[in-house]
Amino acid sequence: MTRPALVLHGGAGARRSENYDREIANMRAVVEAMAARLADGASALDVTVEAVVLLEDSGLYVAGRGASPNLDGRYELDASLMDGATQKAGAVAALQGFRNPIRAARAVMEKTPHVMLAGQGAADFARDQRLEAVDDPEAWFTRAGQGDDNHPPGTLAHGTVGCVVLDAQGRLAAATSTAGVFGKMPGRVGDTPIPAAGTWADDHAAVSCTGQGEYFIRTAAAAQTAWRVAANQPLAPAAPRRHRPDRRHGRRRRPDRPGPPRQPRRSLQQPGHEARLAGRVRGDRGGGVRVARRLACRRC
Repeated sequence: MTRPALVLHGGAGARRSENYDREIANMRAVVEAMAARLADGASALDVTVEAVVLLEDSGLYVAGRGASPNLDGRYELDASLMDGATQKAGAVAALQGFRNPIRAARAVMEKTPHVMLAGQGAADFARDQRLEAVDDPEAWFTRAGQGDDNHPPGTLAHGTVGCVVLDAQGRLAAATSTAGVFGKMPGRVGDTPIPAAGTWADDHAAVSCTGQGEYFIRTAAAAQTAWRVAANQPLAPAAPRRHRPDRRHGRRRRPDRPGPPRQPRRSLQQPGHEARLAGRVRGDRGGGVRVARRLACRRC
């Protein structure tokens, strides 16, 4: 028997000056409820989905009920999940009109031969599965974080949610859900619904990412992190970092070549983003990537 572990996150982009008491209390309640489920023998896959559903329904994060509209005034939601034991994955992108995109993603995984459905096709499928619809978007969605003045249109939005779980049978699973960046173009899809970019689970690690999705897509961040963990790399170096220009010469340098010392900057690599790890709040230095590992994680 393996001792279960659980990690939650409520998204990158948090502000040090902001009060997140409501979010912390919400995450504490979710952690306690999911710890009880794991103690009862629930599977990692079930717990990841149930945890993300609770985060989506809270309206506190830019995911599920907390979504904000795109430039056309429509609410498009993304989600994905992956079962480490089977390597199966499911995802929806640009889903409109439904309450819990993570439930739709699981239905794609379990009831279709596909990995991802998008747009109208995802909505038609969710309707066929009788998933709970949103009849009045303006009354349902809370636009969490919309008033933050540090999030101009098209930039990083605080609030993608995710969960990674290790269950008593040693199985790993990951799930991630978001409404994307504020003021996004219609149809924009980030890393969240893309297995390997925003979500990954295998026999070694379960990963859920949060941040500016375009960067995660370009590096296959979630899968790369898991593969590096499998190769016994320490967790911090395992999180991939995007190439940055060499400011001395105005060109990009390869990560394996020396360059000028990197200056401290506020980014996904810096502390200050809040995450939930086995019921404790800690600073995130994981590059926007949350990972549960078999042999090296705090236990719930």
